[in-house]
Formats: sequence, C-alpha cells, structure tokens
Amino acid sequence: MKRIVLGLLAATAMSASAFADEIAPALIYDLGGKFDKSFNEAAYNGAERFKEETGIEYVEFEISNDAQREQALRRFAENGRNPIVMAGFTWVDYLKKVAPEYPDTDFTIIDDAVDAPNVRSVTFKEQEGSYLVGMLAALASETGTVGFVGGMQVPLIGKFECGYVGGAKAARSDAKVIRNYTGDTPSAWNDPTKGGEITRTQIDQGADVIYHAAGGTGVGVLQAAADAGKLGIGVDSNQNGLHPGHVLTSMVKQVDVAVYNAFMDAKNGAFSYGLQDLGLAEDGVGYAMDDNNKDLITDEMKAAVEEAKQKIIDGEIEVHNFLSDNACPY
Repeated sequence: MKRIVLGLLAATAMSASAFADEIAPALIYDLGGKFDKSFNEAAYNGAERFKEETGIEYVEFEISNDAQREQALRRFAENGRNPIVMAGFTWVDYLKKVAPEYPDTDFTIIDDAVDAPNVRSVTFKEQEGSYLVGMLAALASETGTVGFVGGMQVPLIGKFECGYVGGAKAARSDAKVIRNYTGDTPSAWNDPTKGGEITRTQIDQGADVIYHAAGGTGVGVLQAAADAGKLGIGVDSNQNGLHPGHVLTSMVKQVDVAVYNAFMDAKNGAFSYGLQDLGLAEDGVGYAMDDNNKDLITDEMKAAVEEAKQKIIDGEIEVHNFLSDNACPY
C-alpha cells in the first residue's frame, strides 16, 4: 500500500509547472497498459496532442489492479488535479463515490455514464461502427465465415459483437459469425496469448476475417490472423499498420478526441457536463482507411459501406444497441 501511495505522489509531482497554468489535468488509464495499441493508447494520444498544442503538462497513472482505482482518484483530486479523465467503463462505481466529495473538481469518464453535476460522460455508438466493419468482413470473406473475439464478457462489448453480426448479415445473409470471449475478469483485456489461441480455433472452423474488441488481447488476435494468412480487424485505435496487408480495417473510436476535448475545454473555461453519446453522425466512430489496407477494400466494398453509413446517419438503418435489452436479434 505504501508503495502505491508513493507511486501516486511521484506521479502528481511529475510537473510542478503544470500548477502554474490555468489547469492541471490528469489521465488515469484502465487495465491493460498505456501502450495497448488500442483503447488506452488512444486516450494517451489525445493527452499528448493537448500537451503538444498547449505546452501544458499532464500527469498520468496506469493502474495494475482494481484496488488502486479509488485511491488514484482521491489522490489526484486532493492534489488539485483538474480535470481528471478516466478511460474505461470500470471506473463508474468509484467515480460515483468520489465525485460528490470533490464538487469543485471536473471529471470525465469515457465509455460509460455517471450522473453528477461535476462529471462529463462520453460514450460511443460502437454498434454503428461495428456494423460497418461487419459488412466489410462479410464482403471480404472467401469462406462466408467470419469471427469475433471479445475481451471481458460485459454488456458494453455486446454492442461491438451485435453490431458486427448485424453488418455481416446485412452484407451477406448467409454469413456465419463465430463469437468467443477471452474471459469474465479484467485479465481478459491483456492476454494476447489466449487471443491468439481463440483466433486459431476460429480459423480452424472456417473463419477468414476476425474482428476483435479485446484491448491488449487483440494484439494476439491480429498476430494469429496474419500468421495464418487471414485478415484481422482492429478496434478503438487504427491498428491497420500492425500487420499491413493483413488488417482489413479498424473500427475506430474517438477516445483520443474525448480526452483532448476534456483537457482543452477546461483550459478554455468551456468544460461542460452531462452525457455525450457519439456515433457516425458525430464522427465518434468509423472505419479506418489508409495505405496499409487500401488494396484490401475494393471500390465496390467501400461504396456499399458508405451507403450504409449514410443510411444509419439518416435513420434509414437502425443498428440494434445491445445495451437497450441485453440481447442481440441477429
């Protein structure tokens, strides 16, 4: 315990100069590590962009277990850090407890919502972006069988899974989707070995395109798919470059923008509260195209997906939200 406290004190002392600025921002990552090539790293990139543009330092903390969550929040709040941004839905219960005790501190939680007067909640319509990459998966598949590998089996990841299945079946009515999760504990986010094992099993069952929503575990998914000469689909960050030519696309979430906006709004005295739910219409989610995957997606595939994207934005296609009923109709 003493070691944890000292670590937090060291983190808050990273830059005394930050306290001379208007704000003293802090970012706390979720389990899986800052450089997970996915969700946490997207949050880090947003903070780095803010620092580069403004010259204002921020402090950060990587938790290694759930016992550190409440302590990290309290320590940063007590030391005058403001705003404090948390990456991940698993912060909900801790923020509900801590936020009321620090009414003058602004908090932002990404990927879930906390109803408090000093909290900004940023969520995403992951089902919409997943629908589009599901279409691409089915259109690219030679076998008609595609795969999904989730991290921790929680309702939030059900949004990714269900949207993906919906898109695959919209593009190809006879598409088969194999679905597996790596676990039901937080360790499921950081187990690339198991991610690779599941991927190889899905490939043995005929899957030739595999989408992961598994944080650091997904690195193993993409590696296994590439090693087998199959296609992977990345998540949260643009992961196309991890295995050029073997990552069909990535379902990107603007987690980096959520962090950047929280810091910048606080700097500009424009920090707002309440829920921001971002989908295709708000450019909160999407699919990644770059030099690494341009040869994998034909003009016909892109046209089909862009048409579906516009129909979703216009309300002509309604992608089922798993959280609405904890069920998937596809």
